[in-house]
Amino acid sequence: MFAVVRTGGKQYRVAAGDKIAVEKLAGEAGDTVTLGDVLLAGDGEALKDAGKVTVSAEIIAQAKSDKVVVFKKRRRHNYRRKAGHRQQLTLLKILSVGEGKAPAAKKAAAAKTDDAAEQKEAAPKKDAAAAKAPAAKKKAASEKAPAAKKAPAKKPAAKKPAAKKPAADK
Repeated sequence: MFAVVRTGGKQYRVAAGDKIAVEKLAGEAGDTVTLGDVLLAGDGEALKDAGKVTVSAEIIAQAKSDKVVVFKKRRRHNYRRKAGHRQQLTLLKILSVGEGKAPAAKKAAAAKTDDAAEQKEAAPKKDAAAAKAPAAKKKAASEKAPAAKKAPAKKPAAKKPAAKKPAADK
């Protein structure tokens, strides 16, 4: 089965077991990511509903592409500028292309739900402190004196009259 996915502004045709280099994605080597933007999916000649298909991949490494040299020159002006650029890449190995989620993706999702549960436990403490703070701010705001009025905007300078031409002799 194959799928066409979009990531980093580019489109890639992938199948299970493929290795691709895409624009930098968040994560470290060994992490599992799900490429959600599936544009097309199929099995041989038959096309499938792309909305139901998911593509899961494992990050092999974070790398940099080959250096691109940018050289600017203007003839006869002694103007030369040389700069370089190396694009950040993520190397991916496609684990599965198919309907539903991959088992490795479920593990990552389970880890996220554990983190969410820990944050919810810590959240009531923060909420109680946050509820007290706005009330104190409202009291302080009501005690403040009204703000002083701003000075009126300056008027533009008057235009000078046009210079008079000397009178011609008659």
